[in-house]
Amino acid sequence: MKHLFFLTFLAVSGLAAPALPPMLRLADTGEDPARIDYNKLPVLRGGHGLVSKGPHDIRGMEAAIFDLADVNDPSKWNFRLHSYLAFFEGRYWAMWSHGRQVEDHPTQHLRYATSADGLTWSEPRILAGPPTRDGFRYIARGLWLRDGKLLALASHDEAYQGGRVRFFGASLQLHGWEWLPAAREWKPLGVIADGAINNFPPAKLPNGEWGMICRAPDYQRNVFMLTGGVERPNAWKRSPIVTEALADGFRPEEPDWWTLPDGRLLGLFRDNARSGRFYRAVSADNGLTWSATEKTNFPDATSKFFCLRTSRGFYALVNNANPKGRNPLCLSTSADGITFTRMARLPIPVAPEGGAFDAGHASGSVQYPHVIEHDGHLLITYSRHKTAIEVIRVSLDDVEKLHRGAL
Repeated sequence: MKHLFFLTFLAVSGLAAPALPPMLRLADTGEDPARIDYNKLPVLRGGHGLVSKGPHDIRGMEAAIFDLADVNDPSKWNFRLHSYLAFFEGRYWAMWSHGRQVEDHPTQHLRYATSADGLTWSEPRILAGPPTRDGFRYIARGLWLRDGKLLALASHDEAYQGGRVRFFGASLQLHGWEWLPAAREWKPLGVIADGAINNFPPAKLPNGEWGMICRAPDYQRNVFMLTGGVERPNAWKRSPIVTEALADGFRPEEPDWWTLPDGRLLGLFRDNARSGRFYRAVSADNGLTWSATEKTNFPDATSKFFCLRTSRGFYALVNNANPKGRNPLCLSTSADGITFTRMARLPIPVAPEGGAFDAGHASGSVQYPHVIEHDGHLLITYSRHKTAIEVIRVSLDDVEKLHRGAL
């Protein structure tokens, strides 16, 4: 407890917090990420499922002209990214961004599917169709299990600025929808937060409130924590994390956070300056104040990532660990949520429809994971080539073997 009070004092007073241990300290290659041979990493076993796949490969394609009559024509929609998972009403749920040819263009909207086992999925349905405001888009932002209800979140903003697609528009808002079990439909909830785009749905803080790290339209110098969400899903307090451009060139992007065993929060950030490393910050007061961000030694390919603490106590982080590209997707484990000591590849098949896994095969870009734990397994969703949403189901027993060094 004295440790937490001390860190809170340091954060409020503006002093530097005590240095954290290195983020990477693998049992075989130590703290130097350059020593990792990604083709020689152990490979976890697991099942594979295809959630949704576009009819074409969109690489190198430009955005197509949209006609509202095309909304139910599968051949017109190739782009799929930003997938999220939840378990609700005895079924797995997935949602994602669904677009024309290139990501985050106008008319991008939300689709979802369900599954009894996490591997065989229903036909996708529309969660929220293309925005009614001309030139606007939705970007999927997660499935939020709140007070026994399933909520879907998505950002809503104008896609074009200065004649090209940019992030994020001045009208940026976070919107919500609630699943109505009796009616079997999604009810719009309106604005959840103004001037904010989250990266993952809210998670519980040690004090019982909800929290999520968000970005503003000027996101590379305006990253903040929203805390609250208890009285209403749109009741939040905003606390700054990054408020200006940083001297070392760090450009914060697509953050995640988790609670450490001692109750502190660790925030982790992709670096859009392409340093190939994560940055991190710590909060000792439930996200109200944060230490200065610092560069870690954990490798990253400048892509989205996700970490959760499993029911067995250890942490599992999924990311594109090779800085050279978005393949492979790796899973790393940590006992304390700070230092990760084991790393393995996920068993992603060469083809989106499944089949053989070849550790030496670069099966295209596989990116933007989200992970949930249920029924003794981790279910991991990701996008291949930004045209297909897939899942990998891994036994928690096997992940624990990796963590113990027995894999």
